[in-house]
Amino acid sequence: MLRKITHTYFIAGLLACGLVACVPLEQQGTTTTGGTVQSALRYEDYIYDETVTSVQAYLATGLEDEVLNPAVTPLAQQQPIVLEFDRLNARQQRLLVKLQHCDANWTPSTLNDTQFLYDFNEFIITDARISVNTRVPYVHYRFVVPKVRISGNYLLVVQEEGGNPLLTQRLMVYQNALTVTAKLGAPLGPGGRETRQPLEFNVMYPDYELVNPAMEVKTVLRQNYRWDNAKVISKPTFIHDAQRRLEYVFFEPENLFKGLSEFRAFDTRSLNFRSIGVQSINLQSNPVEVNLEPDRNRQNMAYSQDPDINGMRIFGNKQYGYGDINGDYTWVDFELQVAGKAPGEVYIQGELTNWQQTDEARMAFDPERNVYVGRMLLKQGYYNYYYALQQNAATPPDASYFEGSHFETDNIYDILVYYRPPGTRADLLVGYEQLFFNRK
Repeated sequence: MLRKITHTYFIAGLLACGLVACVPLEQQGTTTTGGTVQSALRYEDYIYDETVTSVQAYLATGLEDEVLNPAVTPLAQQQPIVLEFDRLNARQQRLLVKLQHCDANWTPSTLNDTQFLYDFNEFIITDARISVNTRVPYVHYRFVVPKVRISGNYLLVVQEEGGNPLLTQRLMVYQNALTVTAKLGAPLGPGGRETRQPLEFNVMYPDYELVNPAMEVKTVLRQNYRWDNAKVISKPTFIHDAQRRLEYVFFEPENLFKGLSEFRAFDTRSLNFRSIGVQSINLQSNPVEVNLEPDRNRQNMAYSQDPDINGMRIFGNKQYGYGDINGDYTWVDFELQVAGKAPGEVYIQGELTNWQQTDEARMAFDPERNVYVGRMLLKQGYYNYYYALQQNAATPPDASYFEGSHFETDNIYDILVYYRPPGTRADLLVGYEQLFFNRK
């Protein structure tokens, strides 16, 4: 049995409904209104209240795997972006949503609400359902994002009627003003855990006027729709005025993403039998305990072509259907076997942690068994995850320390192209493209 770790998320979620976790940042603080302390907004995907969990934002296509789509939609918005989340052990409440248009660097633009919205900027979440036959009670909320007038970055702010923020979520609306074409490059580096995946792309604008593209065009490159390690490219490598083409080529390895490995996976959609990655299930515990099979360090292992969903998750309950209100929450125990204590903090990483280094995702080292152990309260579903090492607060976590890195790994890249036309007050998202690297 794994060593039990205190899970403050679960305790606070079940016993302190309505508690707002305020995290001070250098660029933000807290405000006090009428004696109530409120969190200043963070312009990123973030959860402010410990009762909120299982947040997903995606482009709704009506297909079974639609939750794997990024929160990105064309300006026509024929298919909407949907936001879903749960509140643990909370009563059904009237929750409000507001939108904020943001610039390319995710700071608020100077546009007023009427310049980017058709409606009054306060929307009520009307789709709220209470969980059915679950040991951990929760309310499931679903919100369809309204249409907007212009392209760009948008921040969704979900809050209680009293004004306390619950979560913020990023989404993007793009216009097809120009064409983005990307292609794969040749393998770089000697191999090992530093192996990276080179790609290059061109932005072509035959019918769209770009004034001073060296200064006014910004691009963002993401791997598997992640923001935590997205690369911001301030200017093109070459500008071909005659061809009306911007060329982006990367010569330094640090400008390219590590390929890493295919994600580890586990499946808790059924609690009646052990599925992928599950070693044992304790149905006598409340909540149910799921012990995963012990994991090993993959840093020096050869590439393995295992199917994955690129770090994401799909909620479900095979006994009772889809799982949005039938899926229960279970303790999930992780164990990573190592040769010795790592030189830093070890975190579970993936969409299950919102790609953030939270206390709940931090693992503890057991010197007697030479293993790292961790425990999270997770909704039933199929999950992907990594283990990552963070050596100090100034450097981002490195998954290649435990996962290795390979050119052959299947990853998704997407490219976002922003432009601020002369005389305007906001960055527009004028181009978008996806590239499937080594798609199997």
